[in-house]
Amino acid sequence: MNVAQGRPSRAGLAVPSLFALAALATFIGLGTWQVQRKAWKEALIDTLEQRLSAPPVDLPPPEQWSRLDSAADEFRRVKFSASFLPNAEALVYASGSALRSDVSGPGYWVFAPAKTAPAETAAVTRTAQAKTAPGAIVVINRGFVPEGRQDPSTRAAGDIAGTTDLIGVMRWPERPGPFSPTQDPGHNLWFVRDPVAMAAAKGWGDVAPFLVELEGPRPPGGLPQPGALKANLRNEHLQYAITWYGLATVVAVMFALWLYGRRRGATVA
Repeated sequence: MNVAQGRPSRAGLAVPSLFALAALATFIGLGTWQVQRKAWKEALIDTLEQRLSAPPVDLPPPEQWSRLDSAADEFRRVKFSASFLPNAEALVYASGSALRSDVSGPGYWVFAPAKTAPAETAAVTRTAQAKTAPGAIVVINRGFVPEGRQDPSTRAAGDIAGTTDLIGVMRWPERPGPFSPTQDPGHNLWFVRDPVAMAAAKGWGDVAPFLVELEGPRPPGGLPQPGALKANLRNEHLQYAITWYGLATVVAVMFALWLYGRRRGATVA
């Protein structure tokens, strides 16, 4: 009788044990993933802080643009002279920014193509090449405008004519996510920052493979509103890791208590 009673007891452990083991492995795996994400986010924040606090350097010349790399060059502060192409803008919808605490939506980022000016110290032949070289146009995020000011005529004072000295931060194009709305070039409305796609749709010609987030100067009238980027990224991965590890502990304790109670009941019987 004891042997017969013991067999179903052992068999009855299989499914709960597998369930507890699967839950334990899942929670520990998720906690470990959050620890790894925490290290990645801290390294990213440190890199951003270093690059965004560094003094601006000269924008690389067009002949080097194809060799630039987002891992090494994104968020580099640069300075250069350029002239904005007239009557050329693309609007990117915005509802705030993780890197601009001074911006809150709804509103739009104003993207505009600008022709870079050749360096004053360049040789005459190189200067001529720079003026005609494909890709000598940089798409610049001039800054933020609130809802209702997307029409250039409502902020005509912000037009900048002629060659201007600019300071900004190099960024690389965004990729649309699975839930990103469809771009609407017909209404000059975009939802991801993709200067190459904008240039193709609007006939701007060949442009740099990166864009520049403008820090300054601030245009007359204040719009579009440029601004410095800051590393304000959220880093809550430690809390998430503690939560997952805590759930793993709960599973282990509850399974141990259940097993103890089951064995104690079997012994009493």
